[in-house]
Amino acid sequence: MADIGKAAAARKSGTFAAFLFLAIFSYFWVGLSPFPDPNAASLSTPYGGTSNVLNQLIVIAMSTVVLVTVLKNPARHLLLRPYGLLICLMVWLLFTGLFAGDPSAAFRRIVFAILVCLCANAALLIPRDGRQFAKLMCIGLTFTVGLSYFGVIAFPHLAIHQATDALEQSLAGDWRGHFGHKNVAAAAMVYAVFFGLYLAKAGHGRVGMVIALSAGFFVLHAGGKTSAAMLPAILLLAWIFERWTKLGAVMLIGSLAGLNLILLAAAVSPSFSSLLASAGIDPTFTDRGSIWRLALSAIAERPIIGYGFQSFWQTEALFNSGQAMTTWAVTAANSHNGYVEQLINGGIPALAMVVMWLVILPIGDVRRALSGSNDIALTRLFLRIWLFSLFLACLESPFFGNSGPIWFTMLLAVFGLRLQANAGLVIRTSSSPALKERPGQASLVVSRGMGR
Repeated sequence: MADIGKAAAARKSGTFAAFLFLAIFSYFWVGLSPFPDPNAASLSTPYGGTSNVLNQLIVIAMSTVVLVTVLKNPARHLLLRPYGLLICLMVWLLFTGLFAGDPSAAFRRIVFAILVCLCANAALLIPRDGRQFAKLMCIGLTFTVGLSYFGVIAFPHLAIHQATDALEQSLAGDWRGHFGHKNVAAAAMVYAVFFGLYLAKAGHGRVGMVIALSAGFFVLHAGGKTSAAMLPAILLLAWIFERWTKLGAVMLIGSLAGLNLILLAAAVSPSFSSLLASAGIDPTFTDRGSIWRLALSAIAERPIIGYGFQSFWQTEALFNSGQAMTTWAVTAANSHNGYVEQLINGGIPALAMVVMWLVILPIGDVRRALSGSNDIALTRLFLRIWLFSLFLACLESPFFGNSGPIWFTMLLAVFGLRLQANAGLVIRTSSSPALKERPGQASLVVSRGMGR
C-alpha cells in the first residue's frame, strides 16, 4: 500500500510540474494577448505611461508558486547562480534607479526582471528529468509554432504585417504570427529550430524535425534577414565550440567586439559609413544608425550611472526634449543593441557585469559541460541558443526584455549551461513505478560540482 501511495503522489507531483512548466513557457512564448492589434492606441503611448496591473499580478502569483515549488527541490541551491554577481548587478541597478526620471517605475521593473530570472531558472529545475523536459517542450513548441501558422491562415490582418498598420508600413507582407513584430517572430522561430533539432535527438525524431522545418520556413517568410543569416552561422560556430572550445571562445569574443565596433562606428563616422555603402552594405543597418547616435550622445552625458533601468526610451522626458525636433529616434522602443542598452540603463558598471554574466562566465560553463559526462544534446541546445542570443543583441535589445520569448529563452540557455556544467548523466537502476523509468535508463540529474 505504501508503494501505491508513493506512486500516486509521484504521478500527482509530475502532473503539477508539467502544468507549471507549460504555464511558464506559455506566458513568455504566447503571452496574455496573442495577435496584438497593430493599430492599438497604446503603440504611441510612452513606455513609462503604460502599466498592466493584471500582467503584474499574474507574474507575481506565478513567481510565488514557482519559488515555493523549487524550494522543495533538492537542487534549490543552484537557483539564480552566480549569486554574488547577480546581487551586485541588481544592487547597482537599484542605485542607478534613484537617478531615473521615475525611480518608482525603475524599481518596479527591476523587481519584475528578478522574477523573470527566477521563472526561467526554475523552469529548468521543475521537470523530473531530461525526458520530461523534452516531452514538455514538444507540447509547448507544437502549440506555439502551430498558433503562429494558424494566425497566418485565419487572421492574416493580425499575423502578417499590413500596409495599413499604424507603424512600420514598409514591413507589409512579413509574417509575425502571434507575436507583435516580425523580428521577435523570426528570433523565436530560430529558437524553435534549435529546440526541434534537440527534440529529434532526444527521442522525438518526427515531431522534432517537423518543428524545426516548420519554424525554419516561418523564419524565411518573417523577413528576418538577420535571424535567417545567423541560423547557419550559429550552427557552425556551435560545432566549432564542441570540438575546439578555446578557438570557439576566441571567435565569439572577437566577433562580438568587432561587430559592435563596426556597427557603432558606422553610426558616428561618415567616412566609415561611406566605406560600408561602397561595399554594398546598408550603413544605417535598417535605420538603426539614428538610434545609436542618439544613444551614444546620451551615454556620453552619463557614462557611469546611466539613466535608470528601462527609464530612457519612450518616456515623456525624451519625447519633450530638444532632440525630438531633430531626430525620429526619440520614438524608438530601445537601443536596438543589447550592449548599448546596458550603458543606457546603468552605465559602464552595468555593462561590465552583464557581459561577465552573459558572455564570460558561460564560456567556462560550456567548457566544463562539454568535458563532463552529461547529456550532450541538451548542452548543444543551450549552446546554440546562447550564441544566437549574444549576436542577436548586436542588432536588438533582448537583455532584460521582460515579456516575449527572447530574453526568457536566453535565460534558459545561460542558466542551463551552468546546470550542465555542474551535472552528470547517471544510470537509475530502480524499477519503482514512482520513477516511471525502466531499469538502467539514463536521466540527467545534478551530481557533481555542487559548490560552484
